[in-house]
Amino acid sequence: MTSRTPTAVDAHAEEHFERLLALSPEQATILGRRGVETEYSDLSPAGREEVVAEHRRALAGLDGLIPEDHTDAVTLHAMRERLGLEVALHETGRTELNNLASAPQDVRMVLELMPQDTAEDFAQIAGRLRNLPGALDGYWESLRHSRSLGQVPARRQVVAVAEQCRDYARSEGALSTFVDAARRAGVQESTVDEVAEGVAAAAAGYQRLAGRLSDDLLPDAPEEDAVGPDHYRLASQVFTGTVLDLEETYRWGLEELARIVEAQQQVAERIRPGADIAEAKRILDEDPARQLHGTEALQAWMQRLSDDAVAALKDTHFDIPAPMDVLECRIAPTQDGGVYYTGPSDDFTRPGRMWWSVPPSDTRFTTWAETTTVYHEGVPGHHLQIATATLVKDRLNSWRRHGCFVSGYAEGWALYAETLMAELGHLDDLGDQMGMLDMQRMRVARVVFDIGVHCRMPAPREHGGGTWTPEAGRAFLREHLPISEAQLDFEFLRYLGWPGQAPSYKVGQRIIEQQRARRETVDGAAFDLRAFHTEVLQLGMLGLDTLSFALSRD
Repeated sequence: MTSRTPTAVDAHAEEHFERLLALSPEQATILGRRGVETEYSDLSPAGREEVVAEHRRALAGLDGLIPEDHTDAVTLHAMRERLGLEVALHETGRTELNNLASAPQDVRMVLELMPQDTAEDFAQIAGRLRNLPGALDGYWESLRHSRSLGQVPARRQVVAVAEQCRDYARSEGALSTFVDAARRAGVQESTVDEVAEGVAAAAAGYQRLAGRLSDDLLPDAPEEDAVGPDHYRLASQVFTGTVLDLEETYRWGLEELARIVEAQQQVAERIRPGADIAEAKRILDEDPARQLHGTEALQAWMQRLSDDAVAALKDTHFDIPAPMDVLECRIAPTQDGGVYYTGPSDDFTRPGRMWWSVPPSDTRFTTWAETTTVYHEGVPGHHLQIATATLVKDRLNSWRRHGCFVSGYAEGWALYAETLMAELGHLDDLGDQMGMLDMQRMRVARVVFDIGVHCRMPAPREHGGGTWTPEAGRAFLREHLPISEAQLDFEFLRYLGWPGQAPSYKVGQRIIEQQRARRETVDGAAFDLRAFHTEVLQLGMLGLDTLSFALSRD
């Protein structure tokens, strides 16, 4: 792609993005914008109405726009799809509450992305900490409003988030790390005291929300975790950007799971003739050369592997120009479990970062099990897609680069990246192959679990038959997810509280692989894999139907 002259479509998308950004100081911080470092979004019903009113305004304004090129056509397709879904989701009356991606986690996580070097940096952190309770109060009003409409989160989620809030507020919880960081930065004691006061205020806000959740909301929270097929279909569309045939996707998930288990058995046989999968994993676990002890060793290993991936793929299989060739690997201040990525600021002064949230009970790590995760979160996974979109400001408007996030594309690409690394020869080690297949197995098991439990699908006979229950689903996850008990508890709750998100990984990978196969057929001997990857990545985040539309030119 070459640089473009902005069009009327771009201008409309830019206006919409700036209006949304004015309503979301957290997003401004993520992008590295200055001037709103101490502020939070209005999470009350009134604030949410203001956001959806902007979506409706921008959606109506699309009707008079005529695309000047294919990029415009893709933007219009994407905005109609995304904005329409935002409005539809708002009209359900639900307020998101779960253990991973709702306001109680988001208002804390944005603090981690703020600069932590100077006295001014820490004064801004202190200011945002002081304003955090107000954000949570507004969020509580939205939960109450949703309850008045008959929409109350499930009991498990209410209990889990209340516990998280109390954990954040502990004297040695995640909030306390900002006081420690201020001391390490060597700022004046008065600034350290200011941060400590902010931490105390934020902790009180979290304690207040925890009490409200436990004492006020919990008595009304339903025991039922399943949301049913009607809401699930909408939620799934929000996460994927396509309307899934739930029955077909569920059957495909079962078939794909069986295929991956068979592939793992073949690797196990190569590790030791006659070994089953569990025995092969024990052999890998007991290999001292594959072991890491403690989070310091984990962080150093993550960074080495990430740096090696960038060096190996740059200018060969991918376009990785500076400054997006820098990726930082860090241990997260939380201990919930899981690995996640945060993108660079718009000017790359804050680089992309991979974070590992390690439960206290997890002290030993095996490289064979984690190599593919580093590729998923970093290069060629999330870092390449998000950093590339950040970099191409001469080709895409800001809404396309930063305002359109679709899990099916994001997670589908990252899961595709794992198998791509095997294809490119970076997972030739038998242990690394087993780890990659483990992660693929986990993601497809989530397709079965998520659709099965939330849509009350029939469970396979080997898993008890009848209709899926959460308890049967947890046993199924225990069989197929290669994670610790602490991580399993977290993931189990996550899937129950965030319907439609977990399958988006494997569904997105499926669509990307289908699009690549179609392009290979069309181009024949002229097919260029690096060029195809560049084209996909430079489209920015798109729903899967829009992605197919964008790549459909023959």
